[in-house]
Amino acid sequence: MVEKTKILIVDDDENIAELISLYLTKECYDTKMVHSGEDAINVFDLYNPDLILLDLMLPGIDGYQVCREIRTSSSVPIIMLSAKGEVFDKVLGLELGADDYLIKPFDTKELVARVKAVLRRFQNQGQDTKPKANQKYVSYPGLEINLVNYSVIVDGSHVDMPPKEMELLYFLAASPNQVFTREQLLDQIWGYDYIGDTRTVDVHIKRLREKIKDHKEWKLGTVWGIGYKFEVS
Repeated sequence: MVEKTKILIVDDDENIAELISLYLTKECYDTKMVHSGEDAINVFDLYNPDLILLDLMLPGIDGYQVCREIRTSSSVPIIMLSAKGEVFDKVLGLELGADDYLIKPFDTKELVARVKAVLRRFQNQGQDTKPKANQKYVSYPGLEINLVNYSVIVDGSHVDMPPKEMELLYFLAASPNQVFTREQLLDQIWGYDYIGDTRTVDVHIKRLREKIKDHKEWKLGTVWGIGYKFEVS
Protein backbone atom coordinates (compact mmCIF):
# COMPACT_ATOMS: atom_id res chain seq x y z
CA MET A 1 0.00 0.00 0.00
CA VAL A 2 1.36 3.39 -1.01
CA GLU A 3 1.81 5.74 1.93
CA LYS A 4 -0.16 8.95 1.59
CA THR A 5 1.56 12.33 1.48
CA LYS A 6 1.16 13.96 4.90
CA ILE A 7 0.22 17.62 5.30
CA LEU A 8 0.24 19.45 8.62
CA ILE A 9 -2.36 22.24 8.76
CA VAL A 10 -1.63 24.94 11.35
CA ASP A 11 -4.46 27.46 11.75
CA ASP A 12 -6.19 28.79 14.86
CA ASP A 13 -9.46 29.11 12.93
CA GLU A 14 -10.86 25.59 13.23
CA ASN A 15 -13.41 26.15 10.46
CA ILE A 16 -10.71 27.16 7.96
CA ALA A 17 -8.48 24.27 9.04
CA GLU A 18 -11.32 21.78 8.59
CA LEU A 19 -12.21 23.20 5.17
CA ILE A 20 -8.58 22.92 4.03
CA SER A 21 -8.40 19.39 5.40
CA LEU A 22 -11.60 18.42 3.58
CA TYR A 23 -10.31 19.53 0.18
CA LEU A 24 -6.88 17.98 0.68
CA THR A 25 -8.41 14.71 1.87
CA LYS A 26 -10.43 14.61 -1.35
CA GLU A 27 -7.11 14.78 -3.18
CA CYS A 28 -5.98 11.70 -1.20
CA TYR A 29 -3.61 13.53 1.15
CA ASP A 30 -3.31 12.57 4.81
CA THR A 31 -3.87 15.64 6.98
CA LYS A 32 -3.41 16.62 10.59
CA MET A 33 -4.75 19.83 12.12
CA VAL A 34 -3.32 21.82 15.02
CA HIS A 35 -4.44 25.25 16.14
CA SER A 36 -1.42 26.87 17.80
CA GLY A 37 2.24 27.41 17.08
CA GLU A 38 3.28 25.47 20.16
CA ASP A 39 1.25 22.44 19.08
CA ALA A 40 2.75 22.66 15.59
CA ILE A 41 6.30 22.48 16.95
CA ASN A 42 5.41 19.69 19.37
CA VAL A 43 3.69 17.50 16.78
CA PHE A 44 6.14 18.14 13.92
CA ASP A 45 8.62 15.35 14.71
CA LEU A 46 5.87 12.88 15.61
CA TYR A 47 3.79 13.45 12.48
CA ASN A 48 6.77 14.04 10.16
CA PRO A 49 4.76 15.90 7.49
CA ASP A 50 5.74 16.18 3.83
CA LEU A 51 4.42 19.77 3.72
CA ILE A 52 3.16 22.37 6.19
CA LEU A 53 0.37 24.89 5.66
CA LEU A 54 1.20 27.52 8.25
CA ASP A 55 -1.00 30.43 9.30
CA LEU A 56 0.95 33.48 10.44
CA MET A 57 -1.46 34.88 13.00
CA LEU A 58 -1.40 32.21 15.69
CA PRO A 59 -1.93 32.61 19.44
CA GLY A 60 1.27 32.55 21.48
CA ILE A 61 4.03 31.43 19.12
CA ASP A 62 3.22 32.97 15.74
CA GLY A 63 3.79 31.47 12.29
CA TYR A 64 7.07 33.33 11.78
CA GLN A 65 8.51 31.78 14.94
CA VAL A 66 7.23 28.33 13.99
CA CYS A 67 8.85 28.61 10.57
CA ARG A 68 12.13 29.77 12.11
CA GLU A 69 12.12 26.87 14.58
CA ILE A 70 11.37 24.21 11.96
CA ARG A 71 14.01 25.57 9.59
CA THR A 72 16.72 24.95 12.19
CA SER A 73 16.32 21.20 11.61
CA SER A 74 14.28 20.59 8.46
CA SER A 75 13.82 21.80 4.87
CA VAL A 76 10.25 20.46 4.66
CA PRO A 77 8.18 22.65 2.27
CA ILE A 78 6.19 25.39 4.03
CA ILE A 79 3.35 27.40 2.53
CA MET A 80 2.41 30.39 4.67
CA LEU A 81 -1.22 31.49 4.97
CA SER A 82 -2.12 35.01 6.05
CA ALA A 83 -4.72 37.73 5.81
CA LYS A 84 -1.78 40.12 5.65
CA GLY A 85 -1.06 41.22 2.10
CA GLU A 86 1.79 43.63 2.64
CA VAL A 87 5.02 43.01 0.74
CA PHE A 88 6.96 43.22 4.02
CA ASP A 89 5.07 40.24 5.41
CA LYS A 90 5.69 38.18 2.28
CA VAL A 91 9.39 39.02 2.21
CA LEU A 92 9.81 38.24 5.90
CA GLY A 93 8.10 34.89 5.44
CA LEU A 94 10.36 34.02 2.50
CA GLU A 95 13.45 35.16 4.38
CA LEU A 96 12.58 32.76 7.19
CA GLY A 97 12.41 29.88 4.73
CA ALA A 98 8.84 29.63 3.45
CA ASP A 99 8.47 28.17 -0.04
CA ASP A 100 5.23 29.94 -0.97
CA TYR A 101 2.72 32.44 0.43
CA LEU A 102 -1.07 32.55 0.09
CA ILE A 103 -3.23 35.48 1.11
CA LYS A 104 -6.61 34.88 2.79
CA PRO A 105 -9.29 34.57 1.62
CA PHE A 106 -8.02 32.17 -1.03
CA ASP A 107 -9.74 29.88 -3.49
CA THR A 108 -9.49 26.26 -2.34
CA LYS A 109 -8.64 25.15 -5.88
CA GLU A 110 -5.69 27.54 -5.90
CA LEU A 111 -4.57 26.20 -2.52
CA VAL A 112 -4.64 22.61 -3.78
CA ALA A 113 -2.76 23.67 -6.93
CA ARG A 114 -0.08 25.43 -4.86
CA VAL A 115 0.29 22.37 -2.62
CA LYS A 116 0.75 20.10 -5.63
CA ALA A 117 3.24 22.49 -7.26
CA VAL A 118 5.40 22.79 -4.14
CA LEU A 119 5.35 19.03 -3.58
CA ARG A 120 6.36 18.42 -7.21
CA ARG A 121 9.38 20.67 -6.78
CA PHE A 122 10.34 18.83 -3.63
CA GLN A 123 9.52 15.25 -4.54
CA ASN A 124 12.96 14.26 -5.90
CA GLN A 125 14.79 15.45 -2.81
CA GLY A 126 16.58 12.67 -0.98
CA GLN A 127 16.83 10.30 -3.94
CA ASP A 128 20.24 8.69 -4.22
CA THR A 129 20.63 9.01 -7.97
CA LYS A 130 23.88 9.76 -9.76
CA PRO A 131 23.61 12.44 -12.44
CA LYS A 132 23.79 11.56 -16.12
CA ALA A 133 24.86 13.77 -19.01
CA ASN A 134 21.29 14.74 -19.92
CA GLN A 135 20.17 15.39 -16.38
CA LYS A 136 20.22 18.60 -14.38
CA TYR A 137 23.68 18.68 -12.88
CA VAL A 138 26.42 21.29 -12.88
CA SER A 139 29.74 21.38 -11.10
CA TYR A 140 32.58 23.82 -10.50
CA PRO A 141 35.64 23.56 -8.28
CA GLY A 142 34.27 23.03 -4.77
CA LEU A 143 30.63 23.11 -5.90
CA GLU A 144 28.18 20.45 -7.14
CA ILE A 145 24.49 21.17 -7.83
CA ASN A 146 22.32 18.15 -8.61
CA LEU A 147 18.62 18.67 -9.30
CA VAL A 148 18.14 14.94 -9.82
CA ASN A 149 18.35 14.32 -6.09
CA TYR A 150 18.10 17.99 -5.03
CA SER A 151 21.50 18.22 -3.40
CA VAL A 152 24.19 20.88 -3.19
CA ILE A 153 27.72 20.00 -2.10
CA VAL A 154 30.19 22.75 -1.23
CA ASP A 155 33.79 21.76 -0.52
CA GLY A 156 32.68 18.18 0.11
CA SER A 157 29.87 19.02 2.54
CA HIS A 158 26.13 18.90 1.87
CA VAL A 159 24.35 22.25 2.20
CA ASP A 160 20.66 22.12 3.10
CA MET A 161 18.36 24.52 1.27
CA PRO A 162 14.72 24.67 0.16
CA PRO A 163 13.89 23.69 -3.45
CA LYS A 164 13.47 27.25 -4.70
CA GLU A 165 16.92 28.32 -3.52
CA MET A 166 18.46 25.27 -5.15
CA GLU A 167 16.60 25.80 -8.43
CA LEU A 168 17.69 29.44 -8.52
CA LEU A 169 21.31 28.51 -7.85
CA TYR A 170 21.22 25.81 -10.52
CA PHE A 171 19.62 28.10 -13.10
CA LEU A 172 22.31 30.74 -12.63
CA ALA A 173 25.18 28.25 -12.47
CA ALA A 174 23.98 26.47 -15.61
CA SER A 175 24.57 29.70 -17.58
CA PRO A 176 27.87 31.07 -16.21
CA ASN A 177 28.54 34.80 -16.63
CA GLN A 178 25.10 35.38 -18.18
CA VAL A 179 23.18 38.24 -16.60
CA PHE A 180 19.52 37.67 -15.75
CA THR A 181 17.08 40.36 -14.68
CA ARG A 182 14.98 39.84 -11.58
CA GLU A 183 11.91 39.54 -13.80
CA GLN A 184 13.54 36.79 -15.87
CA LEU A 185 14.51 34.86 -12.75
CA LEU A 186 11.04 35.27 -11.28
CA ASP A 187 9.48 33.87 -14.47
CA GLN A 188 11.96 31.01 -14.80
CA ILE A 189 11.96 29.81 -11.19
CA TRP A 190 8.55 30.79 -9.83
CA GLY A 191 6.55 30.84 -13.07
CA TYR A 192 4.79 33.62 -14.93
CA ASP A 193 1.64 33.20 -12.81
CA TYR A 194 3.45 33.58 -9.47
CA ILE A 195 1.74 36.12 -7.25
CA GLY A 196 4.71 38.04 -5.91
CA ASP A 197 7.28 40.66 -6.82
CA THR A 198 10.94 40.84 -7.75
CA ARG A 199 12.03 41.27 -4.13
CA THR A 200 11.39 37.55 -3.82
CA VAL A 201 14.49 37.03 -5.98
CA ASP A 202 16.56 39.38 -3.80
CA VAL A 203 15.53 37.46 -0.67
CA HIS A 204 16.57 34.12 -2.13
CA ILE A 205 19.90 35.47 -3.42
CA LYS A 206 20.61 36.84 0.06
CA ARG A 207 19.89 33.45 1.62
CA LEU A 208 22.10 31.68 -0.93
CA ARG A 209 24.99 34.01 -0.16
CA GLU A 210 24.63 33.27 3.54
CA LYS A 211 24.99 29.55 2.82
CA ILE A 212 27.51 29.60 -0.03
CA LYS A 213 30.49 31.93 0.28
CA ASP A 214 32.35 33.30 -2.73
CA HIS A 215 34.96 30.95 -4.20
CA LYS A 216 38.17 32.13 -5.85
CA GLU A 217 36.89 30.78 -9.18
CA TRP A 218 33.16 31.60 -8.93
CA LYS A 219 30.62 33.68 -7.06
CA LEU A 220 27.05 34.96 -7.14
CA GLY A 221 27.47 38.36 -8.68
CA THR A 222 25.18 41.41 -8.64
CA VAL A 223 24.85 43.58 -11.73
CA TRP A 224 23.56 46.78 -10.20
CA GLY A 225 20.33 48.06 -11.68
CA ILE A 226 19.86 44.89 -13.74
CA GLY A 227 19.98 41.61 -11.86
CA TYR A 228 22.29 38.71 -11.04
CA LYS A 229 24.75 36.28 -12.59
CA PHE A 230 26.89 33.30 -11.63
CA GLU A 231 30.31 34.80 -12.19
CA VAL A 232 33.12 32.46 -13.23
CA SER A 233 36.74 33.52 -13.47
